[in-house]
Amino acid sequence: MDFVLQQSADGDAQTLTEVDLFISTQRIKVLNADSQETMMDNAVRTISYIADIGNIVVLMARRQAKKQYKMICHVFESEDAQLIAQSIGQAFSVAYQEFLRANGINPEDLSQKEYSDIINTQEMYNDDLIHFSNSENCKELQLEKSKGEILGVVIVESGWGSILPTVILANMMNGGPAARSGKLSIGDQIMSINNTSLVGLPLATCQGIIKGLKNQVQVKMNIVSCPPVTTVLIKRPDLKYQLGFSVQNGIICSLMRGGIARRGGVRVGHRIIEINGQSVVATAHEKIVQALSNSVGEIHMKTMPAAMFRLLTGQETPMYI
Repeated sequence: MDFVLQQSADGDAQTLTEVDLFISTQRIKVLNADSQETMMDNAVRTISYIADIGNIVVLMARRQAKKQYKMICHVFESEDAQLIAQSIGQAFSVAYQEFLRANGINPEDLSQKEYSDIINTQEMYNDDLIHFSNSENCKELQLEKSKGEILGVVIVESGWGSILPTVILANMMNGGPAARSGKLSIGDQIMSINNTSLVGLPLATCQGIIKGLKNQVQVKMNIVSCPPVTTVLIKRPDLKYQLGFSVQNGIICSLMRGGIARRGGVRVGHRIIEINGQSVVATAHEKIVQALSNSVGEIHMKTMPAAMFRLLTGQETPMYI
């Protein structure tokens, strides 16, 4: 059954537009309250993230652009923010039950309490919070360079797979200041440069800050040392327990909050490199899905940010800054 909730949405970062929000087990649709013009129309399966913060609802959806997927963030303001988020969650739950029935599985065989009990007995694996809190991983570096010389790095977005939205060192120019220093490694997350925080800034802004270092001879960087490849361990006792994430062309494009995949260290926007010791770099999408769907017990995976994967495999030419 569809229903409607009245709310306000930040239409263009400066003006608020009154909208009507429709939620069903198939789609989430937003109409302009005055003109009834469609402003957003997403299938439920494309929703990657939903959260309520006070009177704010944040909804993220993936959208295909050519061969890649983009993440679109929608921000709504409403006194019923919590109810809206819960309603979307219920739509997911009903849609999942319908999916189980369509595949010959009785949803009653898997109660919510049973699934919650499984989650509560599992520890977080490869927890970002623990990694970022470890002082041994946090470093302040001083890099020397010549005036007029570029730093010689390529950076990519950390994406929704990191506890902090910042940039990741994806490549270094041979003989460049960054590589010469011997202090940086591929996969390091850059927190700040010359006391300017990069956390939460758009990629283009971070690139501009690094380009602005060209005439400087010393650069101070605060980084968190991170390996380029993330190790994932999902514990799935039985096939009846959903993994809680979706994959498209080898890239993790959505993740269920609080599910066994989240606790196992799965990151949205990462490219799956290996499953249970077997490389899946050249494996067809259907076979990756089949391998994951049929796996039980401990599922070991290795992943890395998709943008970094494309650089390291020569699919994209590095543009050093």
